[in-house]
Amino acid sequence: MPYRKFAFAQGEYYHLYNRGNNFQNVFFERENYLFFLKRLREYLIPEVIDLIAYCLMPNHYHLLVHLNQENLSDAMQGFSLSYSKAINKKYGRVGSLFQGRFKAIPIHKNEYLLHLSRYIHLNPVAANLVTRAEDWEFSSYPYYLGLRNGSLIAPDVVLSQFRDVNAYREFVEDLQKYRDVLPQGLLFEE
Repeated sequence: MPYRKFAFAQGEYYHLYNRGNNFQNVFFERENYLFFLKRLREYLIPEVIDLIAYCLMPNHYHLLVHLNQENLSDAMQGFSLSYSKAINKKYGRVGSLFQGRFKAIPIHKNEYLLHLSRYIHLNPVAANLVTRAEDWEFSSYPYYLGLRNGSLIAPDVVLSQFRDVNAYREFVEDLQKYRDVLPQGLLFEE
């Protein structure tokens, strides 16, 4: 596989994502989503990354991360391999679970970071899996709204830029209001 066009840099933010090989599912039941998050914590959080936002969809995932160490590629390889091997064993599968290596986009602008958090949190709504983003169990959005507690995510870099949780909720859910300022690539098709 070709090398990335950039080097990962400690202290920077990245959008990490990947999907199932052949667009197939990578999560088959609730237990798989929970196992993925457990493995994420074991391999990456908090030594390698701080997890700012996430959404796990049936056939792909999105992670918004702050990089604490430059060895992200090695850690992600171990993480992905561990998850894939466990899923293949459990379901009697063989071969690649994910479509190649994980994708990464560096985030250089604060505005993009905010819009990306919204994009990630609205993924299940855009896919018609739920009507309200807060109802998708496998997303960081319930943490942002105070509906779930825990140490998995570090949302302060996003939430600190809003007067309160309700202002962030409005930002996420009132897409029409913010449609004209969305960075390219972060607008759902209608």
